[in-house]
Amino acid sequence: MPVKLPHVSTPDVVTVERANGVALVTLNRPEKRNALSLELRARLTEALNTLARDAEVRCLLLTGAGSAFCAGMDTSEFGGDRAHKERIVELSIGLFRALGSFPKPVVAAINGPAVAGGFALALLCEMRLASTDARMGFIENRAGIPPSYAAARAAMPAALAAELCLTGRLLEADVAESLGVVSEVCVPEDLMPRGRALAEEVAASPPSASIETKRRILIERETCWRPLFEAEEQALVRALLGS
Repeated sequence: MPVKLPHVSTPDVVTVERANGVALVTLNRPEKRNALSLELRARLTEALNTLARDAEVRCLLLTGAGSAFCAGMDTSEFGGDRAHKERIVELSIGLFRALGSFPKPVVAAINGPAVAGGFALALLCEMRLASTDARMGFIENRAGIPPSYAAARAAMPAALAAELCLTGRLLEADVAESLGVVSEVCVPEDLMPRGRALAEEVAASPPSASIETKRRILIERETCWRPLFEAEEQALVRALLGS
């Protein structure tokens, strides 16, 4: 008879904590530097869609567990048959659309390296704080993968967005602050308290002000940058599916 293996529970790859109008969303694959696996992409998209409908949540605070914010896509899951590749496309597009169109203000607490797709996630947040341990940039261009110029351009001036996408330069936290990529740099132990305080300050504002401001941010993103996001989605489809 086959041996029945004991059930082993695994931690949630995304955790959500709610308090004072703020939802703290944590990418929770610290052993993989919070690389975006298929499961993490699916769970994060589900969490964003749920929080978007939660009237008690007025601001979102996004961070990573462990020593990294997010190392980008989990490339160990690339390849496979067509159905698997279609799943990669579906979950990737779904995640970045969900964050890019999230109807409430989002603060990124960048606790460590935020690279490739992880940097794109941070750039889709309205406010970004960084730990002194953080480094950020689009390193995927070194492997011949075009980075998200759309996310960069929606958050940065054209010249800086172009430089970071074309060179793959990594920014130390203090340089990112000087360039306006992040608004503030904190020592590691102060990052989350400062991030919570900022998120709670936003959440304490009347929704008629903060949510309406976010609505206008989304109008600008949709009006100015939608063609760039669509072109990147189509490029991903062609790269993985050849169609």
